[in-house]
Amino acid sequence: MKLQQAEKPLEGEITVPGDKSISHRAVMFGSLADGNTEITHFLPGADCLSTIDCFRKMGIRIDTAPDSPDHVIVHGKGLHGLNAPDSTLDCGNSGTTMRLISGILAGQDFPTELTGDASICRRPMKRIMDPLHRMGACIESENNNGCAPLMIVGHNLHGIHYDTPVASAQVKSCILLAGLYADSPTVVTEPALSRDHTERMLKNFGADLETSGTTVTIRPDPHLEAAKIAVPGDISSAACFIAGAAVVPDSHVTLRHVGTNSTRDGILRVLQDMGGSVTYRNLKASGGEPYADLEIRQLPLHGTVIGGDLIPTLIDELPLIAVMACAAEGETVIRDAAELRVKESDRIDLMVEGLSAMGADITGTEDGMIIHGGKPLHSAMIDTRHDHRAAMAFAIAALIADGGAEITDADCVRISYPGFFDDLASLL
Repeated sequence: MKLQQAEKPLEGEITVPGDKSISHRAVMFGSLADGNTEITHFLPGADCLSTIDCFRKMGIRIDTAPDSPDHVIVHGKGLHGLNAPDSTLDCGNSGTTMRLISGILAGQDFPTELTGDASICRRPMKRIMDPLHRMGACIESENNNGCAPLMIVGHNLHGIHYDTPVASAQVKSCILLAGLYADSPTVVTEPALSRDHTERMLKNFGADLETSGTTVTIRPDPHLEAAKIAVPGDISSAACFIAGAAVVPDSHVTLRHVGTNSTRDGILRVLQDMGGSVTYRNLKASGGEPYADLEIRQLPLHGTVIGGDLIPTLIDELPLIAVMACAAEGETVIRDAAELRVKESDRIDLMVEGLSAMGADITGTEDGMIIHGGKPLHSAMIDTRHDHRAAMAFAIAALIADGGAEITDADCVRISYPGFFDDLASLL
């Protein structure tokens, strides 16, 4: 796909799709609850549809309508209501599906095989296998490489206290979901607080769960009851237009109903640290999740340092932050982000390679990037490696590059944001 340099400011309003993390969890937890869970503003992207497909294969009726794909009704059968699937569960490109569903499957009384696409089958799964083994689960990598395909044989589970090596919402959530089926409380402590959608939503469904700092405790065998879930706009999707409005001169963009959970809003804090402008309007909350309208106005940006406990709050937005740093004056340092190397691609190498080809002064490090901003970008051919976050980041970079950019496999954005290019075009 050929994308042109922006000839005028970005202007207008966008309502971004529903939050991907929350959409996944609403389907999963609704399946484990008694009664019908109604989900509005659900994200009908490829990843979340993989989650729906997996639970349908385990006997859960999930209703969607072709004319309203963001409205989903999950007919839950209770914590112990899943059935053995007749075939392998295919998680597609979704690490969230694979890692969270593994915790649920570890407590079932049937065996299950999990697989996914080529990218998923390269991503590390030992980070969930190790704590599940400690809980007494039988979960094995079929190729003995710590990656999918995985074979999980349901087993009686024991509560544990697990200290996660890195802050990861997927690992934390996997362990907490397994803890629903354990014989005693399960405790997870992280080195820094990762996104907490699982904790908020499980409480909303009736789980016996408490948090203290970076430690979460869940008690087993709760009675989960169906709930109505209004999914806020995904800040990771909104981040594309936050970054675009921050770097295209004289831009002014409003993003409606965006989730502003403090474990996810790091890009907004970074934008302000870099001298950018964001105004919060109409602050509200639904199901324990805060959201607001965000008004972004372009202002001159300067470099900053990004690391430490801030990283888990913006890990998916770092490719876009790298683009913002290219447009800023001075040096930006991103560190403590080695997790970028085990996403859908090695996002450090991918962003360094692509932005360098466009003329940026950017160097990769073991756990991040160093960017000397202010150097003009120019046209280049960009290989996305089928990474949806990178594809959207390079689309924003094209807006400030002389001659735009040619982006291969751009349709991979359907994984998380099927209408991305249409929404971008509406602002130009």
